[in-house]
Amino acid sequence: MSTVRVITNILEANDRIARQNADMFAKAGVYVVNLMSSPGAGKTSLLERTVDALQGRYRLGVIEGDIQSSVDAERIGRRGVQAVQVNTGGACHLDGNLIRDALEEFSLPDLDCLVVENVGNLVCPAEFKLGEDVKVMILSVPEGDDKPLKYPLMFQESAALIINKVDLLPYVSCSVERIEDRARALNPKIEIFRVSCTTGEGIDAWTGWLADQIARKRAGVLP
Repeated sequence: MSTVRVITNILEANDRIARQNADMFAKAGVYVVNLMSSPGAGKTSLLERTVDALQGRYRLGVIEGDIQSSVDAERIGRRGVQAVQVNTGGACHLDGNLIRDALEEFSLPDLDCLVVENVGNLVCPAEFKLGEDVKVMILSVPEGDDKPLKYPLMFQESAALIINKVDLLPYVSCSVERIEDRARALNPKIEIFRVSCTTGEGIDAWTGWLADQIARKRAGVLP
């Protein structure tokens, strides 16, 4: 059997589990975000800001994906949100089956939104469906403005792009305009937010968009 066929079989099996997960989320009315980025781009910092903005308005849960450790889940848990750690032991992404196992720790009808913080990687996470409503990616400005050229699938698959660490723009060689132009060339419908988790810039725009998506899912407007 060829390598291509093996990969196809793996993705097809994952897609079946992801569809089952999606059915569970739809039945419970839970809006699910698959949050992706490279390591250090600011996923957990963004989650902390998001929890602070939405907690009290919506019931939130988080699945933290990492190769090892429970550091990120502990950070989120200190904010009073249920956070379940999933360690892959070496795999560079989460998949539908790992999410299915983590869901045993949640009561889905008691949640409005579940955020999955995927393993830090700009390649594999975009290929594996989890049953999510949307994929959202973070790109930090120190990573440079060439990433849409190098990792197009991530931008093509994401409903929203968060350009993080914009407070560092005076100190790095990066054009936000170039990132936005290249991202929209790959995905004309992508929502883009310029954010600094350090200063709070752009957080209201991001959390406002997310709150609208959650409300629409709860109202049955979203599939």
